[in-house]
Formats: sequence, structure tokens, C-alpha cells
Amino acid sequence: MPDTDQRKTLLLTGASRGIGHATVRKFADEGWRVISCSRQPFSTECPWPSGEQDHIQVDLSDPRQTIAAVEEIRARLEGGKLHALVNNAGISPKGPEGERLNTIDTELDAWGQVFHVNFFAPVVLARGLIPELSAARGAVVNVTSIAGSRVHPFAGAAYATSKAALAALTREMAHDFGPSGVRVNAIAPGEVETSILSEGTDKIVERLPLRRLGQPSEVADAIYYLCSDQSSYVSGAEIEVNGAQHV
Repeated sequence: MPDTDQRKTLLLTGASRGIGHATVRKFADEGWRVISCSRQPFSTECPWPSGEQDHIQVDLSDPRQTIAAVEEIRARLEGGKLHALVNNAGISPKGPEGERLNTIDTELDAWGQVFHVNFFAPVVLARGLIPELSAARGAVVNVTSIAGSRVHPFAGAAYATSKAALAALTREMAHDFGPSGVRVNAIAPGEVETSILSEGTDKIVERLPLRRLGQPSEVADAIYYLCSDQSSYVSGAEIEVNGAQHV
């Protein structure tokens, strides 16, 4: 493990499971310090170095909590540098029987909650931490979705439209943050094997060109690439990580 003064720092939202969990493991294995944000307290099922000490409990659906979290994050950054921000947290409410909620069925307060977590929190965190990102010539990665570009059989309307908005935001941020030396990109995962897969996903997999689910580690590898020096001239891009589902 590198000396503390030499370690890069990642801020990741939504670290407790699936893609977020795999992303923490990837960056920790590469020697990064990881600061995680979640509305849940740190779980002992997340065995990465200094995980509990570097966890910030915050409800990203609450704008006031999100704004307050920026100051707490800033206080924890060593040397005033943040090398990467990965906006991974996302919510997609379901109906009483686990069904997809469309534009007619989704309650207005649910729309607001989804957009606060999936869209506004990335804005608040990135904008609030521009000085620290700029000092490190860092990177922002927004996790969008295949659902942001088409009607998905399981992802709800609020989730899908929030992810489409996040993709557009990525382009705007790349334009606006570029002069500060900060790169901004997105990844759009498709069907990834996690604990929250919906029943019937196997029917989608049958039609995928690669004929299999993606693994969280494969998405984490793409995120790491966009935060590493290997992508030093990549900004404003959205990388599809979906086994060619988008074609």
C-alpha cells in the first residue's frame, strides 16, 4: 500500500452493493483511499481498508444533507485533493408487486426523490468539490444506464429519465469543468449480475449479442479506466458497458 501522502482519493456514492461494491474493491486493490457515501451506516460486509472511518452517512434524496456533506468530505480530504468522484448512487422505485412504474403510475413525490438522488446529488457534489478536483486534475464519472436511451421493461420512468438527464449533464459538466483541468465522463451499464435483478432478466440476456450478464467487476474496470491516467484526454464521453445491448 502506498504511503498516505502518495495515495489518490476516490469519493464514491452508493458503495454498499453491486457495482459500487466492486468499484471500491477495484480502487482499493489499486492502492486508492476510498471515501464512501450512503444513507446506510457502514456495513461489516464491506471489507475494504479503513472503510468505516472513511464512510459518510448521508441521505442523498435530501438536498440539505447533501450540501452539508460537501463540507464534511472537504474536511476529510488530505492535502485538499480529490482525484476522482464517482456518482454511482441511484434509486428506482417499484410498485406494490415489484412492477415497473410508468409516467402515469409514479407519484410526484417519488419523481422528486429519484431526481434528487440520481441527478441533483451528482451536481451538488461535483460543483461543491471543484477546488479539490481541480487541485488533483481529477475525474468525475457519472453512472447512467441503458435505460436512459430506451424504454426498459423493468426500469421505471422516473429512473430512466433521470439517467437520460444525467447523460446530458455529463456533457455539460465536461464543457464547464474542463478549463479547471477536470475530466467528466459517464458509463452506461446494461444488465449486470447483482442482487437486485428483476425476474425475467434471463429473457433479455437471450437477446444480447454476448449472451450473458455483465459482472460488477467489469463495470468497475471501466470506471477505473475513466479515473486513471490512461484516459487523460477522454472527457464528455459516455461508455456503453452492456455487451452490445445498445446496438
